[in-house]
Amino acid sequence: MSLTIDLNSDVGESFGAYVLGNDESVLSYITSANIACGYHAGDHNIMAKTVAAAKKSQTAAGAHPGFPDLGGFGRRPMVIDPEEIYHLVLYQVGALQGFCEAEGMALQHVKPHGALYNQAAKDPEIAEAVAKAVRCLNPKYKLFGLAGSELVNAGENESLQVASEVFADRTYQPDGSLTPRSRPDAVLHDPGEAGERIIHMLKHQETTAIDGTKLQIRADTICVHGDNPRALQFLQYLHDVLKKNGVEMKAVGDKQ
Repeated sequence: MSLTIDLNSDVGESFGAYVLGNDESVLSYITSANIACGYHAGDHNIMAKTVAAAKKSQTAAGAHPGFPDLGGFGRRPMVIDPEEIYHLVLYQVGALQGFCEAEGMALQHVKPHGALYNQAAKDPEIAEAVAKAVRCLNPKYKLFGLAGSELVNAGENESLQVASEVFADRTYQPDGSLTPRSRPDAVLHDPGEAGERIIHMLKHQETTAIDGTKLQIRADTICVHGDNPRALQFLQYLHDVLKKNGVEMKAVGDKQ
């Protein structure tokens, strides 16, 4: 099997004196980093530190904007009109763009976080607002979105390069959406099971929903959540499995 895939994870999600994740180790296994922009997690100091760490590890940097919800880690749905979503994406991505420029590093992509990501996957107006903000900042930025989602469609409509994303540590609903975290079967805890699912996705362009439904799926980038307590173990295992199956790991910006 001759394939190339991007491997991404969410980083920079500490805040002030509170440390979340194992960013330094995670960055050594991924090809693209989704860096929190201060709304759901992160702050100005953490953003600067994380961008510098991504540059040092030669990991492509991406902005990870979310809802203004530090208390809920950006995972609580919010009712916000599309114009405000456009503005909050501009604000957050623009901030990370500044930190990247200060480090002499290019920003590669934008991936919405949490509830914003999930709502943009289903709501065309929210998806359009996100995609327009990305295009306004830089039409060369890649937009990461759930495979088969409205966000991917909106990115294509705005003439952006999109990366269809699949998840190594999450399960799927019959409609192709991610299983809500409120359910006990939302997250995979076995790296071996996750590795098998990912290899099947890459070989057959399909996965299986929790009810057994077969879903056609495109995978340009694979996500492992950085706040998962076993994130590093998942990444180490997935990294090895991909290499053993002849899959080359490259950032989406390096595939041109």
